[in-house]
Amino acid sequence: MLNFLWAFMILIGIIYAALQGNLAAVTDAALESAGEAVTLCITMAGVMAFWVGMMRIAENGGLLRAAAKRLRPFLRFLFPDIPKDHPANQAIAVNCIANIFGLGWAATPAGLDAMKKMQQLNTQNPQRASNSMCTFLVLNISSLQLIPVNIIAYRSQYGSVNPTSIVGMAIVATMVSTAAGIVFAKIMCLTERKRHV
Repeated sequence: MLNFLWAFMILIGIIYAALQGNLAAVTDAALESAGEAVTLCITMAGVMAFWVGMMRIAENGGLLRAAAKRLRPFLRFLFPDIPKDHPANQAIAVNCIANIFGLGWAATPAGLDAMKKMQQLNTQNPQRASNSMCTFLVLNISSLQLIPVNIIAYRSQYGSVNPTSIVGMAIVATMVSTAAGIVFAKIMCLTERKRHV
């Protein structure tokens, strides 16, 4: 559906530009945007390589394991259905830590691993996502971040005078979205349990 929407908007833009006699401006803008996209990809690749490398160092140095232990009470509250020593807890913790540092790329493999491990526990109805899986998805979408690496890189790329000035507001915004997501997930889990009692 989204592909059709994008295709429709592009087609309407080209037709409107042709009717207005600005087709050359559309071509110029498309070429300029393509060049900016390549430059942005190179910038983001450097940022991604740096932070993924930092995450690997933290993992090899045992920092992620220590942080995962600190997150254990929080994870027990969010995911009471997952046994205490189940490997899904480690994958969830790594995913949360990567998201907190704004490393969506580094968080993705751990997130997929966590979902696979939670699916192994989902024996009652494997065709339907468990409460833990839904809570994990909400937690990922709300994405609590202390360092919004992507936005800082974008702002830096496009010439912002102070690319890190949004850090404070990003922390507040993602804290609110994460808190709202957790409350929503908990309410839905309680509703689901009451329905089956």
